[in-house]
Amino acid sequence: MAMYLLYESSSGYGLFEAHGLDEIGQNTEAVRTSVSDLSRFGRVVQLTAFHPFESALDALNQVNAVSEGVMTDELRSFLELNLPKVKEGKKPKFSLGTSEPKLGSHILEATKIPCQSNEFVLELLRGVRLHFDRFIKDLKPGDLEKSQLGLAHSYSRAKVKFNVNRVDNMVIQAIFLLDTLDKDINSFAMRVREWYSWHFPELVKIVNDNYLYARVSKMIDDKSKLTEDYIPMLTEVLGDEDKAKEVVEAGKASMGQDLSPLDLINVQTFAKKVMDLADYRKKLYDYLVAKMSDIAPNLAALIGDMVGARLISHAGSLTNLAKCPSSTLQILGAEKALFRALKTRGNTPKYGLIFHSSFIGRASAKNKGRIARYLANKCSIASRIDCFADGATTAFGEKLREQVEERLDFYDKGVAPRKNVDVMKEVIENLQNKDEEGKEAVEASGKKSKKKAKGEDEEVDEEKSEKKKKRKMETADEENEKSEKKKKKKSKAVGEEENEDGQSKKKSKKKKSKSEE
Repeated sequence: MAMYLLYESSSGYGLFEAHGLDEIGQNTEAVRTSVSDLSRFGRVVQLTAFHPFESALDALNQVNAVSEGVMTDELRSFLELNLPKVKEGKKPKFSLGTSEPKLGSHILEATKIPCQSNEFVLELLRGVRLHFDRFIKDLKPGDLEKSQLGLAHSYSRAKVKFNVNRVDNMVIQAIFLLDTLDKDINSFAMRVREWYSWHFPELVKIVNDNYLYARVSKMIDDKSKLTEDYIPMLTEVLGDEDKAKEVVEAGKASMGQDLSPLDLINVQTFAKKVMDLADYRKKLYDYLVAKMSDIAPNLAALIGDMVGARLISHAGSLTNLAKCPSSTLQILGAEKALFRALKTRGNTPKYGLIFHSSFIGRASAKNKGRIARYLANKCSIASRIDCFADGATTAFGEKLREQVEERLDFYDKGVAPRKNVDVMKEVIENLQNKDEEGKEAVEASGKKSKKKAKGEDEEVDEEKSEKKKKRKMETADEENEKSEKKKKKKSKAVGEEENEDGQSKKKSKKKKSKSEE
């Protein structure tokens, strides 16, 4: 049986025919020894046909298709043109060796060409790759290396290519940092409380919030200098004038010990650091909310930004979360409890990270498991829409949230909820209507702009016509003036001629009278 080898190079498709395989006996060790020697390998493998790629873009498309195990139209026509035809009902007397088993199975399904991909074929293709520049005579030295380098760069760039605004890794890092900041701010605030309480112990009972405590301690500094002048500033910080007065009165009668200026400076510096960390935590939270609205708007609308970000972080990525079934998503974050239950044959956990959602807390004790299962189902739908949808919208997430609310009412009051199919159809119809309205608005604005342009053109034309009329009138007036001037000149000339004729006649009469005399 004859064997052909399909080699996908960076410059084109190559088809090789392997001869004398019976002598080798399909021994991979023999092939390995003969691969390095071109004189021996060239007797076994010979070039049958070569199809060069048209451009670098064509090469990238072809290699992408091969990596995905898909046969392109160009590859199909190349194989059908150069391989022996397969007759229907008869067993083919040849086989095609490919490096990709998926590509071979696709070729077999589409063209009925028998393909094989094994260690022996891979060794033969390794030899083809090693001596490929010798088989193609028209290749110049360095051309193959350049094409390989360019295709490798473009292929890697296409594989790594992504939408910058939808990078879920930023959400994962932000939620990790947010949790770390919460722990650090908590511990640092407790340290500020303990440290400053040596100086002003009564302040701890008056101001409970850690951030406000740090601000007040930095503002007061030394309690001995605390007077009623501080009340407006303390009121601005605490938001309560009574508390501000209480702080001032407590400072006057405080039992705390005095601190040296150096100790107070260190306390104030540390309090300032805690305040800066708290401010940065607020900014980071706003950043996380903004990223979640870009990456997973439906999941955020359904379950909240923080819980949604924790689900994405625990799954590893939005794609991994979308691949999870709802039963897995339901217990994400409760793996220890699950395996402990499996080991001890106890009750498995009902919920993991989704327990932090407000829906679980609102449900009664007997319905917590039910609402957790239902909420996990809706979160799974929302994550898949966010992952695979082209456009970002919160319409699906809002409707899914309404469904969870309806389910809660069903458990409490017995009100029957809507079906998921009807809700999804309603959302899709609303989105389609919005798209149509947007298109109509764009068309209307385009028509208005065209009308404005036409109106402006008409105004310009009218102005031009008016200018032309004015010019014509002016030219007509000038011509009339000129014609009148010419007439006046002519009339003057005629009058002068008549005068001259009259004088000449008088002179002739005088001459005649003189001659008669």
